[in-house]
Amino acid sequence: MKVLLVNGSPHKDRCVYTALCEVKASLEENGIQGEIFHIGNGPVRGCIDCGKCADTGTCIFHDDICNELHQKMSEADGIIIGSPVYYAAPNGTLCALLDRVFFSDKGSFAGKPAAAVVSCRRGGASAAFDRLNKYFTISRMPIVSSQYWNSVHGFTAEDVRKDLEGLQTMRTLGRNMAWLLKSIRKAGMPIPDAEPWQPTNFIR
Repeated sequence: MKVLLVNGSPHKDRCVYTALCEVKASLEENGIQGEIFHIGNGPVRGCIDCGKCADTGTCIFHDDICNELHQKMSEADGIIIGSPVYYAAPNGTLCALLDRVFFSDKGSFAGKPAAAVVSCRRGGASAAFDRLNKYFTISRMPIVSSQYWNSVHGFTAEDVRKDLEGLQTMRTLGRNMAWLLKSIRKAGMPIPDAEPWQPTNFIR
């Protein structure tokens, strides 16, 4: 079994990476493969609400990493998405990607355990954490908990390595993700059938 850990920072090996490495090591100690995927710092389009993904299952734009990320998330058994905190929110580039990835998905994420990880210097972690979790709840993905909200604190990778409680939270998250993945596989039960969507607008 494999968990995809998405590094949503423009920096490949700083704070978010340090946190995800701690999760990955914990996963692998418990027999689960982990892959860290860095979104990079190249240009990324926002969703233009063209609706073409409803026909193709992928975003119409192929000039950034959106569809590559979608493919990797579809193939993984579990997903962890990490982001730095900017103005009490996740990285805007990451959100632009996730808006398109999740909107274009045709249900392949449903039932996959997921978790968010955020890194901040001081504040805003809870708001960013909440924003990322909304992608999972709308996609029928079980959210994996830890022992606290999944955040680390520091301005540099070295700072994060001094955040002993934050690192412990990352290790606990890895163990809990491994436990849930193994439990789901052992149970062998399919996810519940989804009812047909009943979209309701609130303006009459």
